[in-house]
Parts: sequence; structure tokens; C-alpha cells
Amino acid sequence: QLVESGGGLVQAGGSLRLSCTASESTFSNYIAGWFRQTPGKEREFVSAIGWLSDSAHFADSVKGRFSISRDHAKNTVTLQMNTLKPEDTAVYYCAASSLGTVPTLPIDYEHWGQGTQVTVSS
Repeated sequence: QLVESGGGLVQAGGSLRLSCTASESTFSNYIAGWFRQTPGKEREFVSAIGWLSDSAHFADSVKGRFSISRDHAKNTVTLQMNTLKPEDTAVYYCAASSLGTVPTLPIDYEHWGQGTQVTVSS
């Protein structure tokens, strides 16, 4: 089970930190990803990280503004979002994949959290 936290309302240019906590220690064996979705649109890849921090991947739209990290001891993955823009507004989902490489398609992730709302006002 994956549980997201940290969403909320922030002004443009501000920051938010999203956390995803897994209930099982086997989460460390999975690639952890973040996706986001707005009404009427498909779920969009944001970022993902493998076992090591240097295995992080980002969507072009968030490169340089978002960072991702994980704490294996706490079974958590954190998405730090800086310089937020109104177009970052979405429900953000944490996901876990057992694939060997970092996938960017939702279909490649087997486990999902319930999502957390991020709203960026202009």
C-alpha cells in the first residue's frame, strides 16, 4: 500500500514536498514513480527513481524544478517541487514498478497510491 501526503495550495513560484510511504519494506526493491493527472487528461509521468539516487528521471516539464529522493530505511520517496507553476496543478500519484529499468508509462506500474491534490494559484 502506498500513501501520499504533502499536497495543498501554493502560490506560483512556491514549493511543496510530496511524500510517499509504503507499508512494506519490499518497496525498496521497486522503482518508485510520481505521476500527475488533471480532469479529462491522461495520467502523466513526472519523475521516477530506482534504488540509487543517481537513477532519477524527470519529465522535461519539471526538469530543474523538481527533485526526487528516497529513504530505504523509512520506505519513503519524496518529490520536492520548487518554482511551481499553475500548470503543475493536478492530482499527484505515487506508484511502484518491478521493472528493471525506469518506466515512464502508467501501465508499467503495478501499485498506486490514492493521490494527493496540488493546486498552484497564479
